[in-house]
Amino acid sequence: MTKVSPEFVDEPQMQIVRSVSTDVSLINNQFPTYKLGPNFEVLQETKEDNKGPPLKEVVEEETNRLTEQHNRLSVRDLASKFDKNLSAAAKLSNEAKIREAPSLEGHVLLKKLRDSLEFLKGRLTGLNKDDIEKAISLVEALAVKLTQNEGELIQEKFEVKKLVNFLKQASEDAKRLVNQERSFACAEIESARSVVQRIGEALDEEERNSPTSAKQEVEGLLEEVQEARRIKLLHQPSKVMDMEHELRALRIQIREKSTVSIKLKKELAMSRRAGQNKSEFYELTGSETLGSILRIQSCSDEAIDVSKCSIQWYRLSSECSRREPIVGADKSVYAPEPIDVGRLLEADIISNGQKVSLTTTAPIDPASGLGSYVETLFRKSNIEFSVVIAQMNGRNYSSCSAHCFHVGKTKLKLGKGWITKARDSYSKSMQLCGFRGGGNSAAKSLFWLPRKGHSFVLVFESEKERNGALMAARKYAMDCNVILAGPDDDALL
Repeated sequence: MTKVSPEFVDEPQMQIVRSVSTDVSLINNQFPTYKLGPNFEVLQETKEDNKGPPLKEVVEEETNRLTEQHNRLSVRDLASKFDKNLSAAAKLSNEAKIREAPSLEGHVLLKKLRDSLEFLKGRLTGLNKDDIEKAISLVEALAVKLTQNEGELIQEKFEVKKLVNFLKQASEDAKRLVNQERSFACAEIESARSVVQRIGEALDEEERNSPTSAKQEVEGLLEEVQEARRIKLLHQPSKVMDMEHELRALRIQIREKSTVSIKLKKELAMSRRAGQNKSEFYELTGSETLGSILRIQSCSDEAIDVSKCSIQWYRLSSECSRREPIVGADKSVYAPEPIDVGRLLEADIISNGQKVSLTTTAPIDPASGLGSYVETLFRKSNIEFSVVIAQMNGRNYSSCSAHCFHVGKTKLKLGKGWITKARDSYSKSMQLCGFRGGGNSAAKSLFWLPRKGHSFVLVFESEKERNGALMAARKYAMDCNVILAGPDDDALL
């Protein structure tokens, strides 16, 4: 700032200086408040500006917002947004221009104030002169501060102009994209209209070219179908019901006749064998089907009591080429199990060094209804049976209370209420088969060895439940890659 040397004037000039300072009109109608810090440093007292954020912050905020929304706004919204921002930027530019005038006015006023203070400095002495010098230094500091603010204002003005140019270019690009998308949409609409028109013309042409004979044929078929439906509603229900009753009666008769035929064949074979071997002392009695009991009985007074003989049961293949001993079956009574179906059974009776062999007349037949019963079990979520423990670890079990035998997909469990007697997963060491120790309940009994040194003999409520439990457990064990059978029965499965 150029220093102007003061001139000595009279009293009226002092009044003129005072009038200049009182007529000052800035944006806030007052000068900023300053104070002297250490080392005569000029500090400005900051006050909250209630007129909003600075121009620089507004520009940065708008720029960041446009950058974030550039990818997710539609073309039309983007164009309208650019137009709004363009007007906002123009408004900010106008405000910047308005702020230039007070800045120039501030320089003029500071110069006049400094001249006035220099004039007063020449007329005062002592302590007042020192105060005037401090005031002059304060005014000079204010001039420097004002110059810095002008520099910042010029920088903000440059950024505003740059933003205005960017927004203008973006607005033009957005309008161009809108026009381009509109042209693409119009082209697609015209293409779709042409396709629909061609399809409609093709359909009309097909309807015109279709012969009347085809329509007549379709109408004739519709009449025939309606007539057939009417006849079906009038006559078919009674005919179908009669035919179903007849088929059911025929099936029952065939089943009865086949049963009688099988019995006759077995009796004939037994009579032939009895005629050929009249000298035999023992015979097999009982139905040769699953769920029954085969018994060895003496048929001669000269025969030794069966209880005093050594007995061993065997399984034979259908060709009778191989005999497999049934481990544990050494009593006069044996109840076939599902593994015996389709095989012949033979019993060796040894007494006084003589051996007599008895063989079933035909392979063991499956039990009627067992297959459907097992399928019903597989449809249940839990397969459970009510059983009574006859033996535990080879000893008779004194309690005859009912227990629950659970056949699961991965394990077997025996328990009563909250008490669990045994629970083991399917493994190679586990054994499960029909009971081979004889007795009147052998057909309903099951032998279970969860692990070595721990065994059970369970008695079911019926033969069907016992055989169903065996078949279900073996099926689940096969799913776990485990062959579940009795002692030395693995080769038969």
